[in-house]
Amino acid sequence: MRRMLGELLIPLAIAYGAVLVLVYLFQSHLVFFPGTGREAVVTPQSYGLRFESVQIRTADGETLHGWWVPAENTRGAVLFFHGNAGNISHRVDYLQMFHRLRYSTLIVDYRGYGQSTGAPSETGTYRDAEAAWEHLRHARLARPQDVVIAGESLGAAVATWLAAEVSGAAKDSPRAVLLFSTFTSVTDLGADVYWFLPVRLMSRIGYDNVANLKRIRAPVLIAHSRDDDIVPFAHGRKLFEAASDPKAFLEMRGGHNDGFVFTRPEWVAELGAFLDRYVPAK
Repeated sequence: MRRMLGELLIPLAIAYGAVLVLVYLFQSHLVFFPGTGREAVVTPQSYGLRFESVQIRTADGETLHGWWVPAENTRGAVLFFHGNAGNISHRVDYLQMFHRLRYSTLIVDYRGYGQSTGAPSETGTYRDAEAAWEHLRHARLARPQDVVIAGESLGAAVATWLAAEVSGAAKDSPRAVLLFSTFTSVTDLGADVYWFLPVRLMSRIGYDNVANLKRIRAPVLIAHSRDDDIVPFAHGRKLFEAASDPKAFLEMRGGHNDGFVFTRPEWVAELGAFLDRYVPAK
């Protein structure tokens, strides 16, 4: 019996070990999904929005492609970071929503996504966020207090990192931070999904939203769906608990890939009311 058990366990142990090695070496492929389609499937013009295609140079030499979508009688600017799959052309609905709220928007593709150069990495997305912030500050002459930093899913982790980095002084803090359908950290989410693997020991990608939130001075809105089938609702609630006041929580409905804030007028209205509370006096 022991011999038979050993003959069964040894191949299983070898297979499990092989899985551990593969996950450790190729975990970036489990996080970043830029896809093979690098071209835009639509543009803001398809939605009747004026836009400008921009090229932004990062500090480490990559070139990011993005869109600047101006609004009339603007109430500020949104710097938007998208999720881990697709490119900026899959997020035009967000651009339309912010435009209707009278916010101009800058959206960029991370390195390795869309028409941006390079290959994606956690550190690389942070460099990309810095470059986008500097573009807004200098090329668009946006004051920090006029900028809303927003992100969906993985992009929300990029947003919290940037907001934490620029929140050293009240005058440098963004107006607000908007987080849609995101996680406490990639490590936490990985441990939930791959419960059979020692994710916390193996993870080389962090994206720690909880740690970032503790350094953010700006008002924070967190939107999450109870029906989210990829990032559990509990992650959104934990993020809300970690954020400092002032803060707000918007409960949505629908799955991770269809419970978008722009799909319900009442959600857009609640988002707009939140932003209106923090419009600085001219």
